[in-house]
Amino acid sequence: MKLIGSTLAASAVLAVACSVSPVLSSAQTGQEASPDNSKTNADHKKTADDQPNASNDRLTTAKVRKTIMADKELSSYAHNIKIITTNGQVTLKGPVKSEEEKQRIANDLAGIVPTGNITNQLTVKP
Repeated sequence: MKLIGSTLAASAVLAVACSVSPVLSSAQTGQEASPDNSKTNADHKKTADDQPNASNDRLTTAKVRKTIMADKELSSYAHNIKIITTNGQVTLKGPVKSEEEKQRIANDLAGIVPTGNITNQLTVKP
């Protein structure tokens, strides 16, 4: 019984401490809110939703993703790029850490997709 009383008292103290501590918004702390690139994405002409369900395109996308994920020297940005394959044409979109990383991805994919079939729209994150 004594343990339950101590637990309740500790919970009450914690609740009071949380309620009196100020809650700072991102504007008050000087930090920007998490990025929302919905507006940027809205004007993209080609999106992952446009990718057809053709088995060859799905297999190509899977091979490209597997190749990118296998390169452990790439950043998490690079591992999360968008890959859109339509009729064998592969479009890469999203941010990467550097121009070298952008080129490395293109080199990694050279053995999977003919160079003329890759549209590299990757951007270097500032």
